[in-house]
Amino acid sequence: MSSMASKIKAYSVPLFLFSLSVFYQLVVLPRSFPASHYDVLGIKRYSSVEEVKEAYDKLSSKWNSEAGIPATSDFIKIQYAYELLTNPLWKRDYDIFGIDEQAHIMDKINLQHAGESISGIDLPLLEATTFDLGFHTFNEFTSQEFAPMFDSSKPWLVLVYSLGSKKCAQFFSSWIDITGLLDGVAGVGILELGELQLAISLAERKPTGKFFFRNGLPSLVAFPSGCKASACLVRFEGDLSTDAVIDWFATKVLGLPRILYYSKESLGQNFLAKSGPHKVKVIFFSKTGARATPFVRQTAKSYWAYTSFAFVLWREEDFSVWWNAFEVESAPAIVFVKDSGVKPVVVHGMVNNSEFLDLVEKNKQQELPQLRSATSMELGCDARGHSRAGNDTISWYCVILAGRLGPELNKLREIMRRIQERLSIDSESSEADKEQPLALTGAFKGKRLTFTWLDGEAQEKYCSYYLHSETSYDTCGPRRDLIDVPKLFIVRYKRNASEDDIKVDTKPKKIFNVFEDEDVDPASQLVARYNGSDEISQIMLWMSEIIRDGDTRNLPFYRSKTPALVPEDSEPIWSRGAQSIFSKSIGIKQRIYNNISRIYDYLGDPRIGPILLLGALMSFGTIWLIRSQSTHPTQASQLSQSNAKCPVYLSKAL
Repeated sequence: MSSMASKIKAYSVPLFLFSLSVFYQLVVLPRSFPASHYDVLGIKRYSSVEEVKEAYDKLSSKWNSEAGIPATSDFIKIQYAYELLTNPLWKRDYDIFGIDEQAHIMDKINLQHAGESISGIDLPLLEATTFDLGFHTFNEFTSQEFAPMFDSSKPWLVLVYSLGSKKCAQFFSSWIDITGLLDGVAGVGILELGELQLAISLAERKPTGKFFFRNGLPSLVAFPSGCKASACLVRFEGDLSTDAVIDWFATKVLGLPRILYYSKESLGQNFLAKSGPHKVKVIFFSKTGARATPFVRQTAKSYWAYTSFAFVLWREEDFSVWWNAFEVESAPAIVFVKDSGVKPVVVHGMVNNSEFLDLVEKNKQQELPQLRSATSMELGCDARGHSRAGNDTISWYCVILAGRLGPELNKLREIMRRIQERLSIDSESSEADKEQPLALTGAFKGKRLTFTWLDGEAQEKYCSYYLHSETSYDTCGPRRDLIDVPKLFIVRYKRNASEDDIKVDTKPKKIFNVFEDEDVDPASQLVARYNGSDEISQIMLWMSEIIRDGDTRNLPFYRSKTPALVPEDSEPIWSRGAQSIFSKSIGIKQRIYNNISRIYDYLGDPRIGPILLLGALMSFGTIWLIRSQSTHPTQASQLSQSNAKCPVYLSKAL
């Protein structure tokens, strides 16, 4: 008994593999290959329509006698198979891709007519599908038109459909909305299964070689930007609603940021307070609560260095809150919140994509913009760049207000905004030259003068470079005490087209910097610091004198290397590419579902049973060989011991 148990234990692995192979062949595999509709009619798979009709006529001829009348369930199966396989579109989809989206009708009719005569069943069981696309035109791909799609790097969303599919016909109303929402963001097109070669290239393939669409039709396939092969395409596996498809494509494929909704309680604390002080806040008021369109999300991505976006669901009971905060009367509306103390820009009503883009471009900067790494070139406050007036401008000026964030800086920012506003009004007036200093007004009108402010704490090196003095720590770097002293200075930039013909004077350099002459900025810089009062008239007079001297006097041409501005914003996640976002954003449930789907696909592989049987035989042979080799030395040793004892017995006998 114990020897039998030890043998079973020793051969447990091959026994388990053998049992598994038998179970797979007798239970799992038949379920993976259920009887086809051809089997119901008693004909071979892929028979022609004529052969299907002949088989059906042969079966139906037996129903004239009472003895030949089939059971209700059998009749429904036969009738369903006949109607499916005599429709050319349905037969094509079933033969090539295994699509049988109306199979549930058999169960429904069986429940309705259980126990009844087949004469009470209404025929036909299936209704032909009709497509009504109205006046809409779609970019429909053919074998000749599909390849040129990859000539551009823009992403694409392709709808794979069948003219014989009722689900596809119902989905086309949503597809019209999806096409409109993706306009200007990605290319869209449709592909009918009749384009067999293209349809097969976009389908999945089972281990048995069968082509299929995992979730049936319609099927949505996306090609991210730069994807030019089926290996990198992304398939949609969610709910076929407009909102779900658009959110998936914008987030997973395009890598666009989601724009969150805020309530009246959370908007100030979680959005306005947490957005950078240098950014313009763009707030959408929506009546429906719909997600941001891909174009809005694309704009948010393009202008992330300048703006922060938020959505608010409009409620009539909150009217007083939004009116007092932003002067919003109703939704839809867009609000641009700029500098503290500046009246928000409010736009009521619907705007199209081009109008919205113009609004963002016009309002992306604060009234007094912040000097940052992302804006220095655009503002003309960078010695490596040029003036806002153009590349041919020889000299230009940048008025910079530096300091730590706080009430002192905000006070001077308001003064600088007033000066800028006054110059803007005067530059449009014919009396400008009489009311303001000519040099100041002319430079501002000619875009040779820019006003900006600098975060002295975040840009410590840059701030100290221009305000190098014993008291610069009151303005630049981390706050050391309660004293914050914002300071105003103006930088004159000058370029010389004939730099090679003049002698350039440079500041004295240390011995370690003698090899850095080629790294100096192309434009010279002269800095003038303001030490007067906060009176607007005095500040404007000082700026006018600096500009007049800079334009008329032959000042030294000093060049140096300006410290780089530190980026205020970390790299956003969506700038890393759609594929990396897609791989990291798959949740645990989705990963489990994907793994189960892959396992299910392999369950239908008829090679698994023989492989398991082969493994059982190989493991059985290996274990038998090892056990047989271990028993032979034991028997040999016992035989030798018995031979050694034989002489002793013989001597005693003698």
